[in-house]
Amino acid sequence: MSIKIEVIKDKILSDNYFILRNITYDLYRNEAEAIRHKREVYDRGNGATMLLYNRDKKTVVLTRQFRVATWVNGNPDGMLIEACAGLLDADEPEVCARKEAIEETGYEVGEVEKVFELYMSPGGVTELIHFYMAEYSDAQRDNAGGGIDDEDIDVLEIPFRQALEMVASGEIRDGKTVILLQQLQLRGIMN
Repeated sequence: MSIKIEVIKDKILSDNYFILRNITYDLYRNEAEAIRHKREVYDRGNGATMLLYNRDKKTVVLTRQFRVATWVNGNPDGMLIEACAGLLDADEPEVCARKEAIEETGYEVGEVEKVFELYMSPGGVTELIHFYMAEYSDAQRDNAGGGIDDEDIDVLEIPFRQALEMVASGEIRDGKTVILLQQLQLRGIMN
């Protein structure tokens, strides 16, 4: 299928913390008549996430922190359990994932495996997330974690089976975390 896009309008609505754009464009498919689309696109930059797991202890390290968007959308206390993650800023994806791991969880991991890259909400958000997994040990604990600056993050070491049950019960509802836990399960790493 051949696609041609002609931008009619691209207006920045907000450049506060991230960029919110209003875009009007004509989409031509197979040289046919144009279909006009009007969309708002939220550009927050790209990110990286990493799931830490311990094969011997059969545990994973996750974080718990306040996420205002979940609170606005009905999460009563706004707290979310998730794998460590952050925006790339000027870092390469693996560098970012390692930095977030040490800042948020306190673990400075060794070998890291890149799992894949995914768009998590492509209907309106530009963000591409780079997914990683790394095995950790107690000896790799460099600090208590908890984040930096204005972050207030709880570090959770959870049995892997319990984490899967928390997904099933709805206690873990973060998409990137669910995907990484499922990857760990599919690969049989914790068997």
